[in-house]
Amino acid sequence: MKKIERTFTVAKPAAQVWEYLSDFRSTNDWDPGTVKTTLESGDGAVGSVYRNISKFAGKEVEIIYTVTKVEPGRQITLVGETGALTSTDTITVEGTTVGSEVTYEAQFVFHGVAKLAEPLMGLPLKKLGDDAKKSLEKTLRAL
Repeated sequence: MKKIERTFTVAKPAAQVWEYLSDFRSTNDWDPGTVKTTLESGDGAVGSVYRNISKFAGKEVEIIYTVTKVEPGRQITLVGETGALTSTDTITVEGTTVGSEVTYEAQFVFHGVAKLAEPLMGLPLKKLGDDAKKSLEKTLRAL
């Protein structure tokens, strides 16, 4: 399993940040790897399904994400599946005296032949995490 986690603070109210990030379609704006995310079913609550097309290592990949946990106003967890991997993404928003602390965590479990490439994924995933953090901070500041 590989994991990326980034935490930062933004000078925006937690309710505003939560409203924006709890709709996973927001990845269209801030996730540099996302080509397009659509809501396929549900309303964003547990059981909702999102279809994400991402570009990683030069290839486009379809990932079907299902919302598995929601703590309204605070945290959302989605599990994404492809034939090659399972990705568990958790976004947490905490109010602070200066705005909001945001933590984005993604855990990747590789399957089949992709498992052989797992040892080589450290640097690409680090870059993915760094790029996503930078883009997310910029997007949230502009809200």
